[in-house]
Amino acid sequence: MSKYGDRIDRDRYYLEIARSVALRSPCTRANYGAIVVVNDAIVSTGYNGPVRGGVNCYEVGGCIKDVLNLPHGTAYDLCPAVHAEENCIINAARNGGQVLGGTLYLYGFDPKTDKVLDALPCDRCRRAIINSGIKMVVAMSADGEVKYYDVMDWVREDTERYIKNLRLALEGKLEMVDDNGEVSNEK
Repeated sequence: MSKYGDRIDRDRYYLEIARSVALRSPCTRANYGAIVVVNDAIVSTGYNGPVRGGVNCYEVGGCIKDVLNLPHGTAYDLCPAVHAEENCIINAARNGGQVLGGTLYLYGFDPKTDKVLDALPCDRCRRAIINSGIKMVVAMSADGEVKYYDVMDWVREDTERYIKNLRLALEGKLEMVDDNGEVSNEK
């Protein structure tokens, strides 16, 4: 304990800020907030929501993924949203921010229940994070634990998964791959 009382640790401090950013999300299904920190300074923030000038789901009668009863983490092509991680990286670029070598903090919650959601970037966001030069992702999990992801691990995992699936395809054993890149139906 410091002389000023209990002091929140740095990662939880930044995750709390990401939680506050998530409060700006207009999504009716899941609210996510992201921030990028470089040299202990916040250089950008982002939350999930439609493209600039686009309509919010609640403005047009609802979420198509809710109407179709689709599970979370699927059917991204039906949703008009830009993810929090993507918006954070894009906002840094729009404002001359430097994310290279930084850490992205990610927090999500269900707007209907306020329950914390597992905050794990989708494959599309992982690719954007990798190419932006961010080195680490720190995310809040549904059980309240702080999770740490080394971005270079994703590069290795994605490469291994691609090579495995290519071999199966060349052998005629790969028929379909699910949203996570896993073989979901072999011949």
